[in-house]
Amino acid sequence: MINALIYIAATLVANYTATWFIHFPVFGQVSIATFVFGITFTQRDRVHSALGRKKVYVMIGIAALLNLVVTLLGAVEWRIILASFVAIVLAETADTEIYQYYINNSWALRVLKSNSVSIPLDSLLFNTIAFAGIFSAYEIASIIFGEIVFKGIVSAVAALRPIEYFKTESVR
Repeated sequence: MINALIYIAATLVANYTATWFIHFPVFGQVSIATFVFGITFTQRDRVHSALGRKKVYVMIGIAALLNLVVTLLGAVEWRIILASFVAIVLAETADTEIYQYYINNSWALRVLKSNSVSIPLDSLLFNTIAFAGIFSAYEIASIIFGEIVFKGIVSAVAALRPIEYFKTESVR
């Protein structure tokens, strides 16, 4: 349950900070949200391991609805929530289904395989939708590249929690 709450909180914080950028000379621009959202990919995997695929989809739906509420309260721009909604639904679905396909592999391989698809997909979808017409194609490409690098690092670090945490691993 705590992993689902961390996932939902991370999506809310990430959407709130999606337009706050840091420039890294080698990696380009990176949104503050990237450092928070990178956690969600591994948290999604943890919920999948502990509670199963169906509960993951419930969690994703709750996160999407809460982000909509935050937007209605005026805290986040509509273009960010639209981009987030599309990216979460498609990238997290890809993550979920790839993770499920490799459910009998080790924790590390499941996380690596699912995140290697969902992180680039999320970065491409979110930034293209959120920033088309606001930033140049070069700037968007720079943001996407930086996000893939940093989300990968953050999700890898988040995945380091010992496997013993999952006493009921591989719920199907």
